[in-house]
Amino acid sequence: MITVVKLSTQHQVKLCYQAEIIEQRPHGVILSSVWTQPARDLGCTHFEPGDRWFNIQEVVSAKGRRKGWYCDIAEPVVIENNQMRLVDLELDVWVSAEGKPHLLDEDEFETSSLSEAQRHAARQGVQALLEMLEAHEDAFADLPD
Repeated sequence: MITVVKLSTQHQVKLCYQAEIIEQRPHGVILSSVWTQPARDLGCTHFEPGDRWFNIQEVVSAKGRRKGWYCDIAEPVVIENNQMRLVDLELDVWVSAEGKPHLLDEDEFETSSLSEAQRHAARQGVQALLEMLEAHEDAFADLPD
């Protein structure tokens, strides 16, 4: 087990949860965890207690139905001492089970205290994610054409 700690840009804990390491890859880690936080309505989806997160961000309902992928745009993850820490860059992407992306938290991103380098990296991260989605790579490999 590993503790995943999502930090604000001021390094304050925003979210903390337990996950099981399923696989370590050269460019990432696949985790599995169960959503134990209170229900959270994002507009485009609803996280509920019992939802399972696989492959870091794939959200599957407690009944086994894929809801989609929640993609945090963040600084590179640091893993040490059974803890995974990531600094959230205030911009997220929800990808529906059908493969439709929704950019989230744009208002928070625009008013955040991010540096220009962090803003640039966040925008590049979104672009890379959308390219991966379009090419049906990695987590999106089994999406229908």
